[in-house]
Amino acid sequence: MNQRQQIINEIRRLAAERDAVILAHNYQPDDIQEIADITGDSLGLSIEAAKTPRTVIVFCGVYFMAESAAILSPEKTVLLPRPDAGCPLADCITPEGLRRMKEKHPGAPVVTYVNSSAAVKAESDICCTSANAVRVVHSLAEKEVILAPDRNLGHYIATQTDKVCHLWDGCCCVHDELPLAMLRKAMDAHPDAVVLAHPECRPEILALAHHILSTSGMLAYVRKSAEEKFIIATEMGLLYQLRRDNPDKEFILPSSTLICGSMKKTTLEDLRRSLETLTPVVTVPEEIRRRARRALDRMLAVPRED
Repeated sequence: MNQRQQIINEIRRLAAERDAVILAHNYQPDDIQEIADITGDSLGLSIEAAKTPRTVIVFCGVYFMAESAAILSPEKTVLLPRPDAGCPLADCITPEGLRRMKEKHPGAPVVTYVNSSAAVKAESDICCTSANAVRVVHSLAEKEVILAPDRNLGHYIATQTDKVCHLWDGCCCVHDELPLAMLRKAMDAHPDAVVLAHPECRPEILALAHHILSTSGMLAYVRKSAEEKFIIATEMGLLYQLRRDNPDKEFILPSSTLICGSMKKTTLEDLRRSLETLTPVVTVPEEIRRRARRALDRMLAVPRED
């Protein structure tokens, strides 16, 4: 038995002993996604974790994701194998900064992307995901909204609604820095490919996409599509599931820059160590948790599209 397989066996044994469920975000390294009990986007994973009877949640992702799990499952132990796995997008906004923006636009509800800290969610009226953002904004009666913290997602929402949208000037550096020239080059090389782009990409990238979708949306679209070739404009980690679920289809990454260093920090050794020690534990202070939970619950109450 090689060392990698030995670690995998130990992780599975420890997970059973600790009554733990292992969650992995779609952008995690391939071997982490392979060993996870559940893979998905950040909010979807937290919702699944809240449903599971397991008492320990091991979140292979970045810090704000583990916070979301702690918000929705306060009675469970939430572990983040790499506590230094942060998110520049989530870090670009503070509760104080958001309060100042609210003062500039009184009466405008704050719609905050789930890619944000618990403290920022607590300052928000409602949360959204990349999949339901437009639907969430349409559910609000107000004619003006504050959209935070991703300006690219905010710009996309603004093109889909007649509301006045005030955008926080933040971004996911991975999606924001996708070179337009590289996407054009990939499209020229593969003219028969369908272009799927994440709404965190810049407007000029989205203008070239055939479909603008969240990671879960991309996975669902490809599974149902009769097309055989796709250009995927999002973080490279999604290719693992796309290729696993669709072995007869071809996927092209338009640029080698589509790699999130924070998402790639988690290793099998980190996961094993976290299960062995039941650390590091992620908690959210109750006052912040309660207010952030209200913003998440309000989002979850928005009716789904048929």
